[in-house]
Amino acid sequence: MLKQRTLKSLTRAVGVGIHSGQKVEMTLRPAAPNTGIVFRRVDLNSPVDILVRAESVSDTRMATTVSVGGDPGAPKVQTIEHLLSACAGLGLDNLYVDINADEVPILDGSAASYVYLLQSAGIELQNAPKKFLRVKKTVEVRQGEGKRLMWAKLEPHHGYTLSFQIEFDNPAVAATGQSYVFDMGSGQYKKEIARARTFGMTSDIETMRSRGLTLGGSMDNAIVVDDYRVLNADGLRYDDEFVKHKILDAIGDMHVAGHPLLGAYTSFKGGHALNNKLLRALLADAEAYEIVSFEDERAAPQGFAQLAPAW
Repeated sequence: MLKQRTLKSLTRAVGVGIHSGQKVEMTLRPAAPNTGIVFRRVDLNSPVDILVRAESVSDTRMATTVSVGGDPGAPKVQTIEHLLSACAGLGLDNLYVDINADEVPILDGSAASYVYLLQSAGIELQNAPKKFLRVKKTVEVRQGEGKRLMWAKLEPHHGYTLSFQIEFDNPAVAATGQSYVFDMGSGQYKKEIARARTFGMTSDIETMRSRGLTLGGSMDNAIVVDDYRVLNADGLRYDDEFVKHKILDAIGDMHVAGHPLLGAYTSFKGGHALNNKLLRALLADAEAYEIVSFEDERAAPQGFAQLAPAW
């Protein structure tokens, strides 16, 4: 049987929220089978649990935010996508995340620090079948027209692949790889995707900060680009780091479904908002998906039965 996974022990992280600039303390704890990923706001008078589900998403501006019942006015946790991406990359199904603020710490701006934390705690197999959300028919969402057109779709596939194409009006970004295809069954998430950092343009930073965003951003946790070049002294971690970070985000945004996907994801210029719109469109059509598990590991897509730390 292909089994669910949780942590063997708890682990902690301390950092700042990239948008709030607040110091955040977070404890990642094991959870029982079929719990899912649950954020617990322990800083409130009465701790509040927020179950990660597509319907819990209440904001997708610059990051993915979940709140109780998807209510924008309810207790929330924002910027969850990098942690969720790491959970997906390591095959984690069940996890409690105790957090003392409303934003997940950005750490180095990628998912690599979370991969390290989770692997350090250890991955434990649980005596319950791992459940996948399998795409049965193509679902597509589109937004804008002409140069503003962006779209994303999910198609049936025995496995999980992600294909992304970016198009930024910036010479420094345009000089790098603009498209990438990643197979989650390849076992290369940690090596090929996890280290890709979030990025921002100097022309946008002042505007965002005036809106109370990116208050905790710096070259320690993001790639900063002016009109012509990458300003970080150490340059890029990958030649195509920009598009790889968009795939990293998409993996996290899709993991909001509550189960790992089996399907082919493709996006052109998409982002958090379009990803959630796509996921909601899929879940709104009962004929477009099914929940499956594999009693015989040999029937699972290649690479999906391996224990995460071996990746």
